Amino acid sequence: MSTMELDFAIHKTLRSGQRRFTLDVDARVSGQRIVLLGPSGAGKSVTLKAIAGLMAPDAGHIRLNGQTLFDAASRIDLAAQQRNVAYVFQDYALFPHLNVRQNVGFGLKRGWFNPGAGQAQAEVDYWLDAFGLAAMAHQLPAELSGGQRQRTALARALVAKPSALLLDEPFSALDEALRETMRDELDALQKRLRIPMVLITHDPADAARFGDVVLHLRDGKVVCRTLGRCEEAAP
Repeated sequence: MSTMELDFAIHKTLRSGQRRFTLDVDARVSGQRIVLLGPSGAGKSVTLKAIAGLMAPDAGHIRLNGQTLFDAASRIDLAAQQRNVAYVFQDYALFPHLNVRQNVGFGLKRGWFNPGAGQAQAEVDYWLDAFGLAAMAHQLPAELSGGQRQRTALARALVAKPSALLLDEPFSALDEALRETMRDELDALQKRLRIPMVLITHDPADAARFGDVVLHLRDGKVVCRTLGRCEEAAP
């Protein structure tokens, strides 16, 4: 796939009781792998959800590959289903009562609930084979390893042929040994499939592995953009 062009200015104020958080991020970047790096509470997840259409900014704009996904001034706010991006949640959000084939098939047709347990679909079969999941197609998520669950979530995301993959802290819940294994797997898969992705993380090791461009976030702002270490982002 070609290089992804991402242009956004996202302004959002969140309130919870007496607490208030203001996100004010602005960047224009291109690359196949874009990483948003920062500590908890920096605004990474809010930014990613805004790009995905899971949360509307108060002001600003979001453009992906020249298409306007959101523009407050022009009153454009495409629904998540219209943005042609795939959001992979931190916990993968697999349906526990559906087997691997059904979970992947769920991403194929909007609103298609509970695909048949053995129902064959050429697109589903393609991604099951691509991710090495064909042998466990009839297993439930609880019967899978962490790596198999992540691959199932990625296959479900990619079966709809999105223009970009959005990954929410994909390794944060894993222990260090498994985290490195999963980094290797995702790295190899992305290089093979060449699907553009935006990944958010608090771990500099993830940014070092996946960041064509790294946007460092702190306290709701982009403090610098870099291919290496960002001195301004240091605590």
